Amino acid sequence: MNTHMTIKHHLNEQLLMGYAAGILPEAFSLVIATQVSISDEARARLESYEAIGGGMLEDSDTEEMSPNALDSVFKKIEKSKSTVKTKAPEMVEGIFPEPLKKYTGDELNSIKWKNIGRGVKQSILKTDKNASARLLYIPAGTAMPNHSHNGLEMTLVLEGSFYDKDGYFKRGDIEIGDQELHHKPTASDEGPCICLIASDAPLKFKSILPRILQPFFKI
Repeated sequence: MNTHMTIKHHLNEQLLMGYAAGILPEAFSLVIATQVSISDEARARLESYEAIGGGMLEDSDTEEMSPNALDSVFKKIEKSKSTVKTKAPEMVEGIFPEPLKKYTGDELNSIKWKNIGRGVKQSILKTDKNASARLLYIPAGTAMPNHSHNGLEMTLVLEGSFYDKDGYFKRGDIEIGDQELHHKPTASDEGPCICLIASDAPLKFKSILPRILQPFFKI
């Protein structure tokens, strides 16, 4: 694997700051740590916030992120002159970087998938209750149901690629979805797409069948 790959879709500054400060839910932190392990550029961007993160851990609420939590972090960052550093995730080979292996195991064939229709499979990972994390397997050329979001969703491509109205996403790219994003992610024709997804609220599906099945699939 080439860790110097060109990645077009990155995390925003708010999420990087939240991760460095230790105030994000476990599922979101897992996605960020995984991208940092894939991308040199993401790792470099995180390092600019690492000195701040250690200081935030002591006085930030890690159980629940309030609507003003990030604003509070920004204010503290402006005042902080700390030079203490924490260690970013290591760059590693393979589809599952080291932070993710703690949840999935080393190999793709160790994943316990659950079929959710049309060849699409998911595996829910065990994280805290503030947000959920899952692996999603989408067969080549398959489109997910059209949907929007009730909260924040982060989708990181681990293998293959997908596209929607926001562009083309390949390994290492991350899409940030919120209430403003309405899309229909579709796996590219050249092969299946495997993603790591974190969300803090159920999706909003347009059609009736996905809405009926939603409680069973926990999406």
